[in-house]
Amino acid sequence: MNPKIHRLLGLALLMNMGCLLQARAESDQPEEVVITSSRIPLPVHQLGLSVSILDESQIEAHGNIALLDVLRQLPAMSSTGSGGAGKATSLRIRGEEGFRTLTLLDGIRLSDPSGVQVGPQLEHLLSSGVGRVEVMRGPQGFSYGADAGGIVNITSPQSDAAFRTSLDVQTGRYGTEQFSGAVGGSQSWGDYFLSLSDYSTRGFNATRSDTVLQDDDGYKNTTVHGKVGFDITEKLRLQVVHRDVAGKTGFDSCFLATIENECVGSFDSQATRVAIDYKGDNFSHSLAYAMTDTRRENFTLGISSFVADGTLKRLEYVGTATALPGFDLVFGADLEEAGNNGSTRDNSGTYLEFLSDFSENLFITAGARYDDNDDFGSNLSYRLSGAYLIDLDRDATLKFKSSYGTGFRAPSPFEISFNAGPSAFAPSSLISLKQEKSSGYEVGLEYTLGSGLHLEAVYFDQQVEDAIFFDLVNFSGFLQDFGSSHSKGVELSSRVPLGEHWQLSANYTHNDTERPNGLPRQRRPENMANLGLSYAGWQDRLNISAFYRLSRASYDEDSFGALVRLDDFEVLDMNLAYRFTDYLQVYGRVENLTGENYQEIIGFNTPGRAAYVGFRLRFSSL
Repeated sequence: MNPKIHRLLGLALLMNMGCLLQARAESDQPEEVVITSSRIPLPVHQLGLSVSILDESQIEAHGNIALLDVLRQLPAMSSTGSGGAGKATSLRIRGEEGFRTLTLLDGIRLSDPSGVQVGPQLEHLLSSGVGRVEVMRGPQGFSYGADAGGIVNITSPQSDAAFRTSLDVQTGRYGTEQFSGAVGGSQSWGDYFLSLSDYSTRGFNATRSDTVLQDDDGYKNTTVHGKVGFDITEKLRLQVVHRDVAGKTGFDSCFLATIENECVGSFDSQATRVAIDYKGDNFSHSLAYAMTDTRRENFTLGISSFVADGTLKRLEYVGTATALPGFDLVFGADLEEAGNNGSTRDNSGTYLEFLSDFSENLFITAGARYDDNDDFGSNLSYRLSGAYLIDLDRDATLKFKSSYGTGFRAPSPFEISFNAGPSAFAPSSLISLKQEKSSGYEVGLEYTLGSGLHLEAVYFDQQVEDAIFFDLVNFSGFLQDFGSSHSKGVELSSRVPLGEHWQLSANYTHNDTERPNGLPRQRRPENMANLGLSYAGWQDRLNISAFYRLSRASYDEDSFGALVRLDDFEVLDMNLAYRFTDYLQVYGRVENLTGENYQEIIGFNTPGRAAYVGFRLRFSSL
């Protein structure tokens, strides 16, 4: 490990120790509950898995329009974009591929079945209308599917008020404008929420190779998201969720270098989920059906040049039994049909998970999942986790945790059909793709105080066997990296209240990745760090936040297949908001305050210094 990394590790450890000395031992913080790990509400202290949580106020403190820009500042999460808002983007958790990151919003899978892989299109996900995010790090989301390499579970805001409405308007550099609003509330019959966002930006020149026109490649996004829940009885509930996203983005490389804005891509997605839930004293049952239709189309000079259609249909059941002697059970089944340009594939799965309930200090989970895939037959995956608590003085708790999980991913219908089609040639056309298999474990230590202090250190080690990738050198098609692709490292994170008005958050991740040939995996920074400092005070009217992130030792491949180290970079964002009345708040922020010029992918530009201003109106009634 080089001296720079030693210094970064030393700085993070000293900062955590210093924060520990400054923290106040008050016990007025409520216990957080997480639902992502096992599909049922569990207190955080019982989890043997690593989970990051963002609430609505934290998302608002960041201020970023794209939710991805907030998520990338969590531990072990890295993001790469190809030229600004609306361009293809990947969010990697612990160095795994972005399409392995399962993303849900109010139970809807934000997966694009029209893509090369059935993965999330996070470049179209805005932060408006988001109330909470839970991120489970690591490839252990077996109850959601054996191919989940990390889970981002998003929920829209929930309010106990009878009526709540909000309006947010902002503008700034690159011709950026956003208008968003929401309305929701709780009534005797149930609850509802509806949000609308209209966002547009002129953008900037996406690619560095465009030295002739250097035209701006803009983006427009209109998102409607709504949910309504009916409390049929005290134990029976019906919920309907619908989401509609329409995006349009400009991009380069349509081979007409003398015409501005000749390349335009559209993204249209409609998703609906209907669920009925029964919650008894000892048992619960949930049955849900969801359907997603996605269409992507590219235009050159207004003429359609590429079309992709996809459908995703999913039927799932989740049950629990909680009155058993010393343990609880979570069990379920799901049937998913993924369609891509007319070809479909079914995958059915069943799972069972044991959760211990015999001790107040030791918590164990053990689960197994069986999948039957149309093209690749049956597979068995499993997950084990454990947490052991030691109660200390000053309302402090020390937790030891560990988990191990396995999974698999079948080649997507597109990957298979492309290699079998006329566009592929040797060696890709000669390869019969087989499924990828994954496994990973983690061991960690957490220290918490009742004041809200949280310190965490985790070591993780995971691997993917026979990872599938596209041949970017010869463009022959999809190849397979036969052997193990590794990703291992250390996560350090802290959340520290500093007195009554200040809070500090920090995390550092050292991620060592390696392909079977010994070279590092592409676009995975070896070292990432994030530092956040927030102030809330002045009669609860003023909020100031600063967020700093750095990336070190990330590699990419050039057009000749040669490995190239990208420049290290550091980015600083600042956000200030002042509440004039109970209803009106005015804010401003500067992203990339220092004007850092950097690349996340070879050949693609990133945003420069940009300032934004806006206001929020909020009303609620009991």
